[in-house]
Amino acid sequence: MFYYLLKYVVLGPLLRLFFRPVIEGAEHIPADGAAIVAGNHLSFSDHFLMPAIIKRRITFLAKAKYFTGPGVKGRLTAAFFRSAGQIPVDRSGKEAGQAAIREALGVLSRGELLGIYPEGTRSHDGRLYKGKVGVAVMAIRAQVPVVPCAMVGTFEIQPPGKVVPRIKQVTIRFGEPLDFSRYTGLEDEKAAVRAVTDEIMYAILGLSGQEYVDEYAAKVKAAEQAERPGKFPKLRR
Repeated sequence: MFYYLLKYVVLGPLLRLFFRPVIEGAEHIPADGAAIVAGNHLSFSDHFLMPAIIKRRITFLAKAKYFTGPGVKGRLTAAFFRSAGQIPVDRSGKEAGQAAIREALGVLSRGELLGIYPEGTRSHDGRLYKGKVGVAVMAIRAQVPVVPCAMVGTFEIQPPGKVVPRIKQVTIRFGEPLDFSRYTGLEDEKAAVRAVTDEIMYAILGLSGQEYVDEYAAKVKAAEQAERPGKFPKLRR
């Protein structure tokens, strides 16, 4: 109930009013049935803009820290994400990754939309980074299509570290669904999941027009922070 209150009464109308999102390719999102929407991740605003413009409900796997913050602010943030239907995911270690996949498969088994950012973290510089293979494992195991999505302009309105977003129009593009049924049964094969993930990232790249970096975002970010300590004091994974 709270999800639809946010979407249609409280948050959704405000986001449409201030950011006037241009939607391209919305017809590629299946009208029913399970599917994964995989997008680039440039801004904290992405969490709200995409769900606000999609007609169907979409569930995202969200960082566990959004549900465990201290104090009143932490409790309010956790309540908001839970009420919005987001699922907390601990990303520390292999077992945490398997837990995330199980949660995602539960969403897909109910015939719902699952939202995921294959990069695993927000881009700290606006470039598109190498995708993690969890999205491929989910798509192959659940045998569902993957709809690539590109958020364009959200880095400019709210880059990492900026709390209050700038008021500026953004564009959200969806590509044709990708079918990976030819990989059925190969979700445990490293070469197969890497190939599927790279195909998804290439589709996102074609929609976003970003510069691509064939390394994981978290690794690059950590290396830059180590080389220039204090330069990125507000960046968060």
